Amino acid sequence: MSRISLTETESKICTLLDECTTHLREEQGITTSCRIAGGWVRDKLLGLESNDIDVALSDMMGVQFAQHLLAFAQSKGLAVGTIAKIESNPDQSKHLETARFTVYGIEMDLVNLRSEEYAANSRIPTQVTFGTPLQDALRRDITINALFFNVHSRSVEDLTEKGLSDLNTGVIRTPLSPKETFMDDPLRVIRCIRFASRLNFRLMPELEHAAKDPEIQAALASKISRERVGEEFTKMLKGKDPSHSLQLIDELSLYQCMFAVFPEEVEASFSGIPGHFSTSISATRILYALLDPSSPSSFSLPPLHPLFLQAANADPTCRYRLYLAAALTPYLHVTYTDKRGKEHSASESVIRDCLKLGSQYHFLDGVPALFAAANLLKNPDVNEERLLQPVDRVAIGLLLRDKAVHCPITGSHWTSSLLFSLLQELVPLYDLSKGQLDGASAQIIEKYNRFLRKVEELDLVGCADARTLLDGKEVIKALSAQRPGVWTGAVLSQVVAWQLQHPEGTKEQCAEWLRAEKEAGRVSTV
Repeated sequence: MSRISLTETESKICTLLDECTTHLREEQGITTSCRIAGGWVRDKLLGLESNDIDVALSDMMGVQFAQHLLAFAQSKGLAVGTIAKIESNPDQSKHLETARFTVYGIEMDLVNLRSEEYAANSRIPTQVTFGTPLQDALRRDITINALFFNVHSRSVEDLTEKGLSDLNTGVIRTPLSPKETFMDDPLRVIRCIRFASRLNFRLMPELEHAAKDPEIQAALASKISRERVGEEFTKMLKGKDPSHSLQLIDELSLYQCMFAVFPEEVEASFSGIPGHFSTSISATRILYALLDPSSPSSFSLPPLHPLFLQAANADPTCRYRLYLAAALTPYLHVTYTDKRGKEHSASESVIRDCLKLGSQYHFLDGVPALFAAANLLKNPDVNEERLLQPVDRVAIGLLLRDKAVHCPITGSHWTSSLLFSLLQELVPLYDLSKGQLDGASAQIIEKYNRFLRKVEELDLVGCADARTLLDGKEVIKALSAQRPGVWTGAVLSQVVAWQLQHPEGTKEQCAEWLRAEKEAGRVSTV
């Protein structure tokens, strides 16, 4: 596993870097060497393609070498991009100035090999200097990310002497002692989890022990920007099995460090105590089985109605939201009150304050909507009192069109809302120690399947996105009103109900009905 097979483009890049360093040495007396570092080497050795090329330079800054490389490439008649300079930013773990450069259509980051010294009370280096390849490798997060590919000899360099064997045996290990590595940058604890989950590698026992160290966990909670925590967790959500990541977070007792670092005023206004974090493990395991029924899992489920996965299969970001919402299951019934006295789902604060994720992938607006929908959709049965309306089609149609259940603006789709509601009904039936669902789960799934069959039977699959027969202007005209007002929204809701009850109805028939309702005093334009 120590040989790398280069693509034609990768070979050209290596040749260009090698020839440029030779030119600098022979023509200008400048000596430097180039090594591709980190993730690209790891992925290539695993047989995976990667365009994430980071070039580590000896004795030269990235921007300085990029300028030489640009001139050399242009002298060869190559089409190249401009140099983008990325300033160092210790708070975001960018301790070195980086140059970004594009050639052969591939974007490269150029940076010098580094040696760092840290103060005891901070993860920001007190000194960052040029380092040897070994010093650089030892300061990386894990051994499999500390491998180099020497572009001059075209060989893999395993300076920690453990990277290749760990890659071969499936081990996550730190180059230095785990505590020293984690104290240098506590975020590495989370990165270890992400790579273990992504590659299905096992964590070394001494690494697990260090990750549980109260000093490390306190540093992770207080010294790391929440943006960095959120960025790492987002990468976990995009992985092939986020439930495995949550399991490792639980095993290393990291849930509090990641999902419970609240502003004091938010936590003080909580409506109740969050549920046990083990419910997040149950929820993500069940979700994994629901989303990927063909994948191996410790339990089997009755077949789901195909509509359940309509949005999740069509939109990858829908899966991200579902997994994030599942991870925040302990906060399902918890709210907090803001300074204006308005209540919000506690999940909002987790996303906004603990993870700093914002509206990316509709996390900040879409996940609280899933929580609201779960409460609204619980026990979806047309025989329930809340759905007893003169016509089933109207009751179900209005439910599917509810903004908490279906709203493109927040990324909410009624099928994924229903799936999340089902998930939350199954969580109490999951035995975490045995990895099994109670037998009653089959009845709950059938109840939801029955509801979806009813949706199909009533031809309501597309009703949530259907436009109203009459828009606001047409309603005003039909009722001979002078101007729109608060009444307009109420009347449009009545139009939707009429439309659901009369699926073959026309604009003219709807307008005629509205006028009759006004004459009967059941519609007001005031």
